[in-house]
Amino acid sequence: MAELLHRLGTFAARRAWAVIVAWVVILGVVVGGFLVGFKGLSSSFDIPGTASGDVIAELQDELPDFSGASGAVVFRTTDGSALTSDQKSAITSLVDSSSDLPDVARVTDPFATQQQLDDQRQQVVDGRGQLADARSQAESGQQQLDAGAAQLDAGQQQLDSARAQLEAAPLPAAQKQAQLDALDAQQAQLDQQRSALEQQQTQVADGLAQIAAQEAQLDDGAELLSFADAIRLVSDDGSTAIVNVSFDQPRLELAEASKEAVVEHFTADPVAGVDVAFNTEISQGVPEILGVGEAIGVAIAAIVLVVVLGSLLAASFPIITALVGVAIGAMATLSFSGLVQMASVTPILGVMLGLAVGIDYALFILYRHRRQLLQGADVVESIGLANGTAGNAVVFAGMTVIVALLALNITGIPFLGLMGTAGAVSVLVAVLIAVSLTPALLGRAGMRVLGRAARARAAAAADAAEHPRRTARTAVIEADEHPRRAARIETGSVATTGRPVRPMSTVRAVVTMLVATVALLVVAIPALSMRLGLPDGGSEAEDSTAYQAFTWTEDAFGAGANAPLLVTAALPGGTAEADVQGLQLDVARELFAQDDVAAVAPVAVSDDRTLAAFQVIPAEGPNAVSTEQLVRDLRALPPVNGDIALGVAGAAAINIDISEGLADVLPIYLVVVVGLSFLIMVAVFRSLLVPLIATGGFVLSLFATYGAVTAVFQWGWLGDLFGVHNPGPILSFLPVILVGILFGLAMDYQLFLASGMREAWAHGAAPRLAVAQGFRAGRTVVTAAAIIMIAVFSGFIASDSVIIKSMGLGLALGVLFDAFVVRMLLVPALMHVLGGSVWWLPRWLDRIVPNVDVEGSALERRHPAHHGV
Repeated sequence: MAELLHRLGTFAARRAWAVIVAWVVILGVVVGGFLVGFKGLSSSFDIPGTASGDVIAELQDELPDFSGASGAVVFRTTDGSALTSDQKSAITSLVDSSSDLPDVARVTDPFATQQQLDDQRQQVVDGRGQLADARSQAESGQQQLDAGAAQLDAGQQQLDSARAQLEAAPLPAAQKQAQLDALDAQQAQLDQQRSALEQQQTQVADGLAQIAAQEAQLDDGAELLSFADAIRLVSDDGSTAIVNVSFDQPRLELAEASKEAVVEHFTADPVAGVDVAFNTEISQGVPEILGVGEAIGVAIAAIVLVVVLGSLLAASFPIITALVGVAIGAMATLSFSGLVQMASVTPILGVMLGLAVGIDYALFILYRHRRQLLQGADVVESIGLANGTAGNAVVFAGMTVIVALLALNITGIPFLGLMGTAGAVSVLVAVLIAVSLTPALLGRAGMRVLGRAARARAAAAADAAEHPRRTARTAVIEADEHPRRAARIETGSVATTGRPVRPMSTVRAVVTMLVATVALLVVAIPALSMRLGLPDGGSEAEDSTAYQAFTWTEDAFGAGANAPLLVTAALPGGTAEADVQGLQLDVARELFAQDDVAAVAPVAVSDDRTLAAFQVIPAEGPNAVSTEQLVRDLRALPPVNGDIALGVAGAAAINIDISEGLADVLPIYLVVVVGLSFLIMVAVFRSLLVPLIATGGFVLSLFATYGAVTAVFQWGWLGDLFGVHNPGPILSFLPVILVGILFGLAMDYQLFLASGMREAWAHGAAPRLAVAQGFRAGRTVVTAAAIIMIAVFSGFIASDSVIIKSMGLGLALGVLFDAFVVRMLLVPALMHVLGGSVWWLPRWLDRIVPNVDVEGSALERRHPAHHGV
């Protein structure tokens, strides 16, 4: 690889314009592909196979109107007064005219719907009064019937007594028979009256039974309505109204243009005296990736480059190549958005990494080339050698980052795997540009990559290489004038700064180890309480429409109104229409009995009466601990009545599922990456302890990063400084992303420091002196590279998007901890304490481990860059 890169660098230096034009053509092709293939991004995330996904699939079959995405448009008067009739009419007109918007299934008029709810509640009151009157009348009739029955009973007694007296009286037969016939006639009349009374009694009893049934039905309906008392679309004070918008497409498939059309429709004709805001499901679009903060970060990187390289022209090359790489990588990825569903965060990682590693990789090659020029090397040969040595290290470091990013696909989470792939593409482009376009630019620049003073030193060095005898005479004169300096140079104990290189003391090494380790562990403490989630409207910028909609809704309707859950109930087969309300009530009672449930309302039943849907309003917001626990509690409920199974979906439940899914894959991914890190470093450093030290340091810096991010975004520490006004859970996929990226970057710094230590040890230096010499040789470029990384990543902290902000802060802190605490303090101290044993490798393992010449030492021996050598 080193020889191939040497040839590539030499060719690029000699055929600079051909290489530059080739990259310009590639950029043009990618731009054309972007213009043709870019079809927009999704602002939603999903994980297949989750409980929410299963519920949504069931809804698509049985209740398709409730399976699509949904959002809310919130209207509020500017002065807090109740909405006037004219304002209500204007909002209703906007609702009525929105039915033709793309992908919109239905839009709810808040005033008509609220009136229906109020009417239903009033109907319950009126129904109770009507039934009370009917029962009173029926009971009055029953009393009259009871009185009539008593009179009939008295008459029957009189008739029976008269019949008994007549039969006992000694009357002539004819006279007795005549009187008996008269009594029989009275008995027939009495029986007829009793029969009529019994019919009336039956009617009254049936009436009372109907009244009782109606009362029971009304009580059930009233109980159902009472569960939904907290659900409103117009606030109690009449100042705020919510327009619910339902789409006919699932949220992952909903086009960004459809959401933008909703925003445009409800803002095109403002209602006088009324403000409007849209919740995150509608307003959360593709975040702005590059802004003022990113420009400042690049500017800081440019300043560092100027300081390190000593030339404006040289400092411009890494910036130019990084920007070209970002443009190619990002647009190449987005060109496939028409074929693959991409989330809005997909290009973010590529842009962040493309800028950071693009600058760093070009810096490594340019720094090596500059050092060789100062030693008198020929320009073209120096470019080739720098590309074969530092470029070889760049390719290796880039491959480790690419492998770590591609490993995100093993998580089984589509949007995360695609995000890693996009980042890997950007890093690959950065590597290719570093080893081809950078040498071409250096070839065109020639000696101008050095400042005037540096060019004079380079010329003197070249002259010394071409005229060694003259140089020797000069050295003798110099030795006579400065004997101590000459002695130091002769012993080889002087570094480029002229100061002798000495190993640190063992006491200092032990103290450094303890302090660095304890400091990282202390910073990592907040990670023990880290919660994962997705940002809600309350986490957005305070001047954003999503934040306004979130806070307005919370103020007017309660925190839970921002986190509605959709609960499905699988009804028994063959359920009759008359039994539906009773079953709904059974389910609603069970749901309302759960802790932290503010309201429950039945919203739909499928045509075949096999599936019922309910809206459940939690007591707190979407990222509250209680809401998360409520989702778990609802899913843990046994089937209602033994045969009605429940399912839970909704935006809050989906976010919880995604966060839990990511938390489950994090340990697996961490093991894979750490294991990969160990194996690669065994091959690079031919040692077991160096990889163990490097891997342990990586884990320490990783958890310190988790702790710092948790303290800022979840605990709210330094929130004002970083623009975190509403602390909440950590972005669910941030821990996984940090593992992949920080692993690769840690490998970069470990490589450029520890390889120099190994090289010094291999050339005969004492183990502890080799540590000091390797550290001295690599610290400048590693320090510059780390500062550049931190500056670039920190630029993203200024973003209004909490997703970009948290990623920028996490990556910046991760580089800070790993580069300056682990690689430049902890690792050298540990290697010093371990001494020569740090390079131990069992013989059997030494035979099977491939020899990876990352620094290109063999190439340097074959292609010396100095004149006359």
